[in-house]
Amino acid sequence: MAVQNCSGNGGDASPDVPTCVIERIERLKSEPVRNPPAYVASYQYGGATVYYVPSAAGDQMSQLYNEECELICQPDGGLTGRGDGKCADFFEQRTHERILWRDDR
Repeated sequence: MAVQNCSGNGGDASPDVPTCVIERIERLKSEPVRNPPAYVASYQYGGATVYYVPSAAGDQMSQLYNEECELICQPDGGLTGRGDGKCADFFEQRTHERILWRDDR
């Protein structure tokens, strides 16, 4: 299944996007529109490609997955807004952002 690549080239995301990320995008497409709009992005973090899925609301935590679809951490959200604390440096250390999908409904 192709994933919309919003990085500017108009093509599809590379075929190496993990199944769990593609499935999450498909679920987001079936949910009501969020404000701000939902998106899914990949980054380089800790020497690896990771996949960031923001939460729907501030009191829920976002999710950061590795290439094997394993949840690495929850970098933000929750009661404190700081996630689970397992990757507190994610926002400062991430590089090479690539928006894989953004809800444009």
